[in-house]
Amino acid sequence: MSNDLARDVDLQTDRPHSARFWNYLLGGKDNYLPDQELGELVKREHPVLVAAARASRAFLGRSIRHLATDAGIRQFLDLGTGLPTADNTHEVAQRAAPASRIVYVDHDPIVLAHARALLTSNAEGATDYVDADLTDPETVLAKAERTLDLTQPVGLIILSTIGHVEDATEAAELVQSYMSRLVSGSYLALCTSIDSPAMCAAADAYSGSGAPPYRVRTAAEIEACAAGLVVPAPGLAPINRWFPETGADQPDVDQWGYIARKA
Repeated sequence: MSNDLARDVDLQTDRPHSARFWNYLLGGKDNYLPDQELGELVKREHPVLVAAARASRAFLGRSIRHLATDAGIRQFLDLGTGLPTADNTHEVAQRAAPASRIVYVDHDPIVLAHARALLTSNAEGATDYVDADLTDPETVLAKAERTLDLTQPVGLIILSTIGHVEDATEAAELVQSYMSRLVSGSYLALCTSIDSPAMCAAADAYSGSGAPPYRVRTAAEIEACAAGLVVPAPGLAPINRWFPETGADQPDVDQWGYIARKA
């Protein structure tokens, strides 16, 4: 981060921050001591959350490749971007389909300060960053139209962020609000933490650290986000079961999700 950006942004380095904590679990370097201390605590006492973070990142890559390569999607709206790391959405999408257009959305000044790393693009495609709250779909989509053509299908990406909407009913209604504004042929890729005993304990430890709370969900609550959409096999499931790499035989993770299509 440049000195100018650092002066303009309150980095809140005295307490854990959700994006930096996630960055630390993924092996990134954009984090501070409180993020690292919480990360080490989670690694020792709640490894289920570490597995979820890594599985979510791998699911991102597999989902984007599938949508770009097999489903023909050329536009992606990534809600709750987080800090840049390896194989961001635009990198995966444009590697598979160079003309892909990507809009990242986050409402976090720390993420915004790093957003320039997300705005690289090849000459055939485009990327943009929208500074807006994902709970405001009207504003998000209006700004996304600077880069995306909403008369054409879009891949909506909501990975490991919907739990920041604390009420499960409101979360499902929010996702449905976005999908209602996208045309037929659009897709939703979504995952979040299932309410297993181990994940509930990890979420309590995370929230107790002073970081913004993240709410785990029941299977029915996760399914409700895809109401009215077509969810192919394997359906709602641990995300490691979606498009697993050839020869991969990984244990199920407590991060569940799906890729759903709007008919």
